Amino acid sequence: MTTLNQAADILRASRTIAILGAHHVRSKAAFYVPQYLHGRGYRVLPVNPRFVGSTLWGQPVVATLAELGEPVDMVDVFRRSQHLPEHLEELLAMAPLPRVVWFQLGIRHDRVATLLADGGIEVVQDRCTLADHRRAGLGHVEDAVSD
Repeated sequence: MTTLNQAADILRASRTIAILGAHHVRSKAAFYVPQYLHGRGYRVLPVNPRFVGSTLWGQPVVATLAELGEPVDMVDVFRRSQHLPEHLEELLAMAPLPRVVWFQLGIRHDRVATLLADGGIEVVQDRCTLADHRRAGLGHVEDAVSD
């Protein structure tokens, strides 16, 4: 189980975050959480095949993680737990691998988490990046201490 201090360390070390399941509806967590992160200076890359052709957080929405075309520090997942196995191969095929895959609040899948960890990726389950960022009192990403 990830502690607030561990979550804060991950957020301090991350700069580029892929949002798997990004959404354009402002009332959905898959919009307002990345919107918050973007507003704190993180580079936020939206991934959702339903919204290809649109732009979120100043970036074109892509259909898959493979289409990002750049390394990411973290993949922040906004997909229902039962859909996580569908993304396992895609996550493990990223080159380079993200340091962290973060399953948002309410999202858990122990088998997928174990397989990602076995592949060398740190996994956070059932936590909110926005809430942890606020609770830890983190500021703008440029103000964070680099590794």
